[in-house]
Amino acid sequence: MWEWVRGCGSALMLSAMPALAYDVPSGQPVTLSEVLVDQVGTEAWLRFRFVAPDIARGAGAVSYADAEADFQALCDGFALGYMTEFDLSADVVVISLMDRPVPFGTSDPDATQFFEAYRIGPEGCVWEAF
Repeated sequence: MWEWVRGCGSALMLSAMPALAYDVPSGQPVTLSEVLVDQVGTEAWLRFRFVAPDIARGAGAVSYADAEADFQALCDGFALGYMTEFDLSADVVVISLMDRPVPFGTSDPDATQFFEAYRIGPEGCVWEAF
């Protein structure tokens, strides 16, 4: 079941229920938490937020370097299909991994979060340095 709800500020959230797990190159468990549709300046941004408990500091078995390929895999293998399925477009796609759910726009100093941004090109997701 998919449901649109109002998110933080001008962001709209498309929440996924039940939570869905995805296979990624690092082998860590990754579950979709939420998708946010946001306007940043003149650009449309889609934020795909995943819970990835194995990136937790201290007990975390997966470093940023270990998870680096996961971002591309989630963008190409999940986000593009999601955008097609829900007829969404974006100037920027952000893939977020967090060790626990953290409400968008809030700070949690105990949480570990990794982010990567992409633009959509003819061949798929293209990493963008922001």
